[in-house]
Amino acid sequence: MKPVESPADHLARGDGAVAFRLFADQDTPTLTVPEQIAAAIGDRIVAGYLAPGSRIVEQDLAAEFAVSRGPIREALRILEREGLATILARRGTVVTELTTDEVREIFEVRAALIETAARKIAESNSRDYLSILDTGVERLAELAQLEDDHGQYAETVYRLSIVTARMSGNKRLARMITALSLQTLRYSKLALASRARRQRSVRLWKAAHAALKRGDSATFMALARQRVEESGAEAIRHLKLVQEAGA
Repeated sequence: MKPVESPADHLARGDGAVAFRLFADQDTPTLTVPEQIAAAIGDRIVAGYLAPGSRIVEQDLAAEFAVSRGPIREALRILEREGLATILARRGTVVTELTTDEVREIFEVRAALIETAARKIAESNSRDYLSILDTGVERLAELAQLEDDHGQYAETVYRLSIVTARMSGNKRLARMITALSLQTLRYSKLALASRARRQRSVRLWKAAHAALKRGDSATFMALARQRVEESGAEAIRHLKLVQEAGA
């Protein structure tokens, strides 16, 4: 029997973003064939290799992964559940579009959920979580200095958020945060693409880290919510600039 992973083990995993999210629902690191295919396709979507609105062709994927269409269709259903793909009746599957309306809805919900998770973490006074946050914030500080981090800063925030959710002690809350994580990640990559935005973000992370260490729960919670709200606002600004440029 494979050992159950701890949250620290989970953060250290080298899997792609989609596999990391799927593993969050499991106690042991094992994915089915459809989940493995979904992870591979989903990572292309998150990285931007498959553009919003582009078609995902079942036959091409079946040939690429050397499987029948059954596992491919199941993989696409997983991606639809995660908000990365949209299955259209009689028209096939496309990469889900990025929209300002979705940003507002997702980040409004996420801000409330993350604030609640932060409160639960502060109440638990967990040394294990502080140790994970030590490592996470150090990594964010390194990535914030790079001119081009290739999206790694946003992915590190994404992983920290899932681990935070898992360590909150509320399984339903963890499932809700995790369920929105991949949709959030696509927008967070837009919001945290510039060095200036990443440096602003890491200042908030460092301040929250310091607040948690000194037992200032109110500040820790407020900063957790502020990070989410600022990322949402920046993602909306970015999308509007793209829309204006294409008009």
